[in-house]
Amino acid sequence: MIKDKIPNEGKSLKTIIKEMEDEVLANAGVDVFEEVFKLIFTKLYDEMQSKKDKMKIEWELEKFLAKDEIGSYELVKETLKQIDNTNYRLMEFRNTGQTDSGLYEKIQTLFDKAKNEWPGVFTIDSRFDLTPSHLSICVSSLQDVKLFNSNLQVIDEAFEYLVNKSSKGEKGQYFTPRHVIDMCVKMLNPKKNEYMIDTAAGSCGFTVHNIFYITGHLFSNTEISDEEKDSVMRVFGMDFDEKAVRVARTLNLIAGDGETNVLHLNSLDYERWGDYADNRKWNNTYGKGFERLESLKKNKKSYKEFLFDIVMANPPFAGDIKESRIIHKYVLGFNQKNKPQSKVSRDILFLERNIDMLKPGGRMAIVLPQGRFNNTTDQDVRQYIAEKTRILAVVGLHVNTFKPHTGTKTSVLFVQKWNDNPKKGHLCPKLDDYPIFFAVSEKPGKDNSGEYVFKRVNDDKSKRYKLDRYSHLIVDHDLHNHDGELPDGIAEAFIEWAKKEKLSFWMEDE
Repeated sequence: MIKDKIPNEGKSLKTIIKEMEDEVLANAGVDVFEEVFKLIFTKLYDEMQSKKDKMKIEWELEKFLAKDEIGSYELVKETLKQIDNTNYRLMEFRNTGQTDSGLYEKIQTLFDKAKNEWPGVFTIDSRFDLTPSHLSICVSSLQDVKLFNSNLQVIDEAFEYLVNKSSKGEKGQYFTPRHVIDMCVKMLNPKKNEYMIDTAAGSCGFTVHNIFYITGHLFSNTEISDEEKDSVMRVFGMDFDEKAVRVARTLNLIAGDGETNVLHLNSLDYERWGDYADNRKWNNTYGKGFERLESLKKNKKSYKEFLFDIVMANPPFAGDIKESRIIHKYVLGFNQKNKPQSKVSRDILFLERNIDMLKPGGRMAIVLPQGRFNNTTDQDVRQYIAEKTRILAVVGLHVNTFKPHTGTKTSVLFVQKWNDNPKKGHLCPKLDDYPIFFAVSEKPGKDNSGEYVFKRVNDDKSKRYKLDRYSHLIVDHDLHNHDGELPDGIAEAFIEWAKKEKLSFWMEDE
């Protein structure tokens, strides 16, 4: 925390990686994504090895600071300087003056240990392709960056930059901003014994933040109990983009203490899932998670319907599905005259797919293009939603929310599947008429260029940025209150409304 470049120099991990690219990576003849991913993966492992020191440091801080003072990043940082650190573990991901070849072997050994600890992300025989001198420069650039912290925005921005633009952008799929994810998680109020899935997981923001919510642990190298691990193993993610899946598995492996249910699958083409399971290489990596997924099938002979309590997703918008084999599996693949359509937008099929993943009384948050809510041509889509679910809320996101990638206007739809039987899940008795919560975000947390807008210290004329207790810059938005650092937002207004309306998944908290 004392040396951390991100709060101290006002840099982002993305900026640091861009500097490394300019200095070294662009001319090193390597796959930039793969090499930086290896570096971040290895550094996360190194930080994880110091988790016992973290506990000792927290105990030391309690001797110097009152409880409310531990919430001040600046006070914590100054107090840490007074602590004698001679008996703490030395971080290995550091350039301590050895030869370039000596450093290379040290970092490669650390990477090998990380691969053993968190399998299924890199092959066992993978090595750094950077030369020893190039690796030395990269290690020096990253060694004073603290990756474990309260949320994943630091790492997300970097991976979003690194993941090949064509593999994400052309499909209209982008990493969902963390403040949007947190709003959805807070509003859906996941419970420890519930099963959750993201069917278009990307970097798995929804799954990891779901884990944060149910365990109470943020992205920090903290031990989780067996009871918490049982809750974590009820959280699933899947994506067809192999690079995104590897990023997601890394973050979930850490949050889940070494296990994860993140799967490399095409959510929409579920009839071919059995083919994946027959592939030995795929099975070695994803087999255990897939078995856990299969146990949640509604019908043991079909992958169409599942019994999840919660679905959260930001499916890809751009591009149509044109394969008749896939279109014919979906009700929304047919027009009002019951004729199969020649093409259907991806997000429409994802909407139906996600509703099929829910058990009776299950609830969902899904990001959709605004047109789905008001285009005359999408009336059948809205009718389908209303027939299958109770519409809980629609939150209109600001047009800047997904910039710089797209200026598409989006909204988040929240629904709960109808259910009159308390034995099957949360009650949601079918009604003909009921109130719906509507909200519009006016403060997106991004400017017109898509750069994040951060909260400044209110009374500071030098315009310093405010930091939360974990040394994070605070995105200035109106979706939720960021643990009291911001005014109450849309999530808090919904929670108040949900309790007043006696929505079943909030009544248990009364």
